[in-house]
Amino acid sequence: MVFIIKMGSGVRVAFVGKGGSGKTTLSALFSRFVAGHGGPVVAIDADINQHLGMILGVEEPEMPRPLGTHLAEIKSYLRGDNPRIASAEAMVKTTPPGRGSRLLRLDLPTDPIHERFAITTPQGPGLMVTGPFDESDLGVACYHSKVGAVELYLNHLVDGAGEYVVVDMTAGADSFASGLFTRFDLTFLVAEPSRQGVSVYRQYRDYAAEFDVPIAVVGNKVHGEDDVAFLRAHVGDDLLTWFGHSRAVRALEQGRPFALGDLERPNLDALAVLLRHLDGQPKDWARFGRQAVEFHLRNAAAWANRATGQDLATQVDPDFTFGPAALGLQHASVAP
Repeated sequence: MVFIIKMGSGVRVAFVGKGGSGKTTLSALFSRFVAGHGGPVVAIDADINQHLGMILGVEEPEMPRPLGTHLAEIKSYLRGDNPRIASAEAMVKTTPPGRGSRLLRLDLPTDPIHERFAITTPQGPGLMVTGPFDESDLGVACYHSKVGAVELYLNHLVDGAGEYVVVDMTAGADSFASGLFTRFDLTFLVAEPSRQGVSVYRQYRDYAAEFDVPIAVVGNKVHGEDDVAFLRAHVGDDLLTWFGHSRAVRALEQGRPFALGDLERPNLDALAVLLRHLDGQPKDWARFGRQAVEFHLRNAAAWANRATGQDLATQVDPDFTFGPAALGLQHASVAP
């Protein structure tokens, strides 16, 4: 079957769900599917269990440099000559861009961030990773310190038409431990047809609704009409599509040769449904900017002012506009 899909505006999508729901596998399949239709795609592994690269065919020695262990370098670059940010050390995960900040683009991935932290996988999509816990982290750090690098990256990214960022998030409602969950145009919640699967959906749905975060449910590991009926009964209209049992996916997970064409037709159809729905999602730069500022001020008041010894509310540039219009301002130095 040939799918003809029109690429729409640039979009960022997160895959979330309970541990073991299959969100990492679906993140990888979807990234490959989109890349196969010509769009620049960056897949980001922001899960504490770093398996996305493996499913995309990257061997351990070839994994990209982890974002989470190079935060100082990333902050130093993104800060640029923004006069509202006193130093890279004063930047936190929620620091929003302003005039003078360096912005990132997928159509010109020649900046030091993409050059140093992204690779092209054998299957087509680009790959970035937050990195796993290392020995120095155990007992003294939480994983969200690494995930903060993804939040900074997305805050400074201006994605254009036909460009895609796909993020494999941490499991369950743990995604809500930072403002990262608001950095997406759409969130796909992967739910198994079980009470545990739909309970994670309910929790995520209720939290997301408070912040105007759109979600759609993707059923996974569906074995028949009874499973579909169960999901419909508990998820209702939020159920977008579902994936059935797949021998091809099992081969992928076991490291055997796999091509997208090996997928069963209903599962290929489901990938097409995801992409069409995502392309139909409106791009709301105003909401994106508003929430970036809101979560920065929340974090500043809760801990960041104390941690840095500065009033980080002054990092907010009231005259900065998120989106393509900002590209002409990224080198402007304006006194705060």
